Amino acid sequence: MALPDDFLPPIDIPAPLREPLARHLERLSTSLEQADNLADMNGGESPLEDWLALSGERREQLARVLAISEFVAETLVRYPEWLLHLDASGELEAAPDAESLGEWLDERLEAAEDEEALHAAIRRFRRARMLGIVWRDLVRPPGIDMWATALAVSRLAETCLESALGWLENYLEPRLGRPQRRRDGSEQRLVVLGMGKLGAGELNLSSDIDLIFAFAEKGETQGGRKSLDHQEYFTKLGQKLITALDAVTADGFAFRVDMRLRPLGDGGPLVGGFSSLASYYQDQGREWERYAMLKARPVAGDCEAGAELLASLRPFVFRKYLDFGAIESLRELKSMINREVRRKGMEGNIKLGPGGIREVEFVVQAFQLIRGGRDTELQITSLKTALERLPELGLLPQEIVDELLPDYAFLRDLEHVLQALEDRQTQTLPEDDVDRERVALAMGMEDWPALIAKLDEARERVRRHFDAVIADPEDEVEDTDESQASDGVSLEEWRALWRGELDEGEAATLLQEAGFDEPDAAVRRLSTLRQSRQVTAMQRIGYDRLDALMPLLLDALAASESPDLALERVLPLIESVLRRTAYLALLRENPDALGHLMRLCSASPLIAEQLARHPILLDELLSPDTLYTPADKARLSDELRQALGRLPEDDEEAQLEALRVFKHSQVLHVAASDIAGTRHLMKVSDNLTYIAEVILEAVLAMAWKHITRKHGFPERREGGRAGQQPEFLIVGYGKLGGIELGYGSDLDLVFVHDGASRGDTDGKRPLDNAVFFTRLGQRIIHLLTAVTPAGTLYEVDMRLRPSGNSGLLVTSLEAFADYQRHQAWTWEHQALVRARVVAGHETLAERFSAIRGEILGRQRDPQTLRDEVVKMRRKMRDHLASKGKGDDFDLKHDLGGMVDIEFLCQYAVLSRSHDAPDLLAWSDNIRILETLEATDRLPEEDCRRLRDAYIAFRGAAHRSALTREAGRGRDADYHQHRQAVIALWQRLLEPPEVA
Repeated sequence: MALPDDFLPPIDIPAPLREPLARHLERLSTSLEQADNLADMNGGESPLEDWLALSGERREQLARVLAISEFVAETLVRYPEWLLHLDASGELEAAPDAESLGEWLDERLEAAEDEEALHAAIRRFRRARMLGIVWRDLVRPPGIDMWATALAVSRLAETCLESALGWLENYLEPRLGRPQRRRDGSEQRLVVLGMGKLGAGELNLSSDIDLIFAFAEKGETQGGRKSLDHQEYFTKLGQKLITALDAVTADGFAFRVDMRLRPLGDGGPLVGGFSSLASYYQDQGREWERYAMLKARPVAGDCEAGAELLASLRPFVFRKYLDFGAIESLRELKSMINREVRRKGMEGNIKLGPGGIREVEFVVQAFQLIRGGRDTELQITSLKTALERLPELGLLPQEIVDELLPDYAFLRDLEHVLQALEDRQTQTLPEDDVDRERVALAMGMEDWPALIAKLDEARERVRRHFDAVIADPEDEVEDTDESQASDGVSLEEWRALWRGELDEGEAATLLQEAGFDEPDAAVRRLSTLRQSRQVTAMQRIGYDRLDALMPLLLDALAASESPDLALERVLPLIESVLRRTAYLALLRENPDALGHLMRLCSASPLIAEQLARHPILLDELLSPDTLYTPADKARLSDELRQALGRLPEDDEEAQLEALRVFKHSQVLHVAASDIAGTRHLMKVSDNLTYIAEVILEAVLAMAWKHITRKHGFPERREGGRAGQQPEFLIVGYGKLGGIELGYGSDLDLVFVHDGASRGDTDGKRPLDNAVFFTRLGQRIIHLLTAVTPAGTLYEVDMRLRPSGNSGLLVTSLEAFADYQRHQAWTWEHQALVRARVVAGHETLAERFSAIRGEILGRQRDPQTLRDEVVKMRRKMRDHLASKGKGDDFDLKHDLGGMVDIEFLCQYAVLSRSHDAPDLLAWSDNIRILETLEATDRLPEEDCRRLRDAYIAFRGAAHRSALTREAGRGRDADYHQHRQAVIALWQRLLEPPEVA
């Protein structure tokens, strides 16, 4: 070994950490040996000699840091010379100042010729500086505490932002020039505002950085080959700046960048001009945005202009009176926290859990929002300084501050240690014993129980003070949007009608002339809304938005095909968003979106109800290109992966909400395309099925990760262990398996695994394989059916599993095959015709398909099979078909309907696939019919008639779902189709005399 065995002096390292420490030392030694060999070959300097010359004190520190931080160990193995550079520069003892950091990074960026080189340099620079920051945080030389660590990370982020921005400005200058100077002659640059902990100068070790981009004045770039409007130039520059820090490359990323705090969030422009920002916050700024702007601070670019901007926004953030609106807002925020804690059991999360970091921050920011306009000493971004000033202002007793301040520092110290383990953003206490030992060692505690005891005491104090400051809970504050009315015909008359300035006769005449068939009813509806308590109780800003929207809404109603119907369906949506006026602003700002809203709501009460229940879906109306063009499966998968990838891995609530919003928005796209006629019936079902499949894949991955993180990986049937890829199958039956999902379809599922029958998992809390897979199945069902603010994903039906409700929730592949071979009823083999794997392990899926083919491809006695199929169909008709005769019929269950066709297809597969194996390839009825025709197992004309009937029935069923009507059709409209189905049924399964 390059390093001697006694290189690290004997210090008090807990026994569980000695083996990992020895492993790290061995890897370091190997790395140094390789560096030494390389130096010999190249005639360069080897770091080994200087490593061997490290002082005894430095080696003791090294042993401690390596025992705690995998991040430090991995970094030193890759770059062993970095420790020597940090040691020589004094960076292991004290943080470099901002000027030195900037000079160092700028020097490195001088050699960068393209953006790829820029990215590499920034990421290496960040990693080297983080090595020093983590070292100092774990060793704690004089002058280093939590606040110093937080400041060092913030300073590093600011340096990376400033240097990257300067490089990008120079890089773009030959092509795009520089922004036009301001009216006062000063240079104009991008303004980068740091929000949250970056704005406070209190970043944690692995924090996101929340940013807002702005520019001072409109104009065009000058001096380049191409001139751009400032909005476009600064947007392009901002996008490249985000990529410079956020993009994941071979060197990782520098800082995750979150831009969602800007006006309108992800739906708004990336960069805002000063005038538009001022107008937005004045007219539409929400309570949560005031909360966010408390921390705003210029961190890069034109910081002087940034200070100017923030000064102009100060009246929005800090009111000159005791702000009861802020009190109400904070009550709602407390309610949100309480719900999170109750629903998620987040005791292990030291940020979001009870008595956690967030609650201390809420206590301080409550006083800043409520009192900051009057007590200007609170108009600061630093939590520490604000908290220290509260006793001076008589707002909080000194003894409470003397508890909150050290408790907050303790919680943040613990957060830093958790993140220092692997340079990963987390606030969740570890379950792994080795990691617990690392955390206890880093926190200077005797052991894990001692740490937990101290943590519990701190959190109890924080929770007590939090409850004393923040009042009763309410619902959370929701986003809003800046808006601007657009011109339209008779807009003033519509405004007069809405405001009640016309008498009833004049209003009715105006509506009748505009195309309303029932003008009197429309007048009553509008009057009821205007005089409702919800409207009269609205705050000024909210009411102004409604008042500005309604003339545009009425104009859009008049332009729709069915104004009366559209009004009836749209008004409940308007009523549902009166307290969440972001959506009123969205519609007001985007008149085209109103047109889409009228069209969709007129056509479908289902869509109207979904929009009213989930107003976030209104965002989809802004992009007609995607609204009427559903994504294919590859794009769906990519979009969902990106949406989930933006969320913290341990924030299950956010992931569940994202899944549900994703599903609702994608189904809206399908329904919109269906209504617009841009999708064939088969494509509608395909798209709805793709959405379910992509969600099931994501849910399976989430559930697998959750269970294996707790209990380890199960043992395989043939030996060995399963890995990160879920070795599990979700089998879709019914409409899901048949690729025929409708808008309201539930999911018929069967869960299959191939684990060892007597094996165990290999985690710290091992489970019997059977229990593991059962819990996995339960977890999947929970993720699919759990209720969040965005509703549920799907209803799940597990009754088609072997032995139905009395059977095991999850079945081994071997047991599934045995059941199908020896115990399954004929109707279960019929169900198997429509079964296919919709998510899970590829190899297992192939084996399942082979078993399915074996079972379905058996040669069966034709008469027995016919009798069983007919018997089951009669039983279903007795329970589900219409009881009396009338002019209409049940599209699905009545004689000659969809189920008859499905049974005919299943009968054909079971009776004929033994000598026509092509029939086994498909699970959907249309392709089964096509295969029957292609293999001459059924005459072409019969297949065509069945296909036409099935498509007609399914199309009617889709339309019924969209219009919230019963799945019935007029017999006269479908008589020929029904008769064709009945005739074929009688010919193949029931002679006329039996019927």
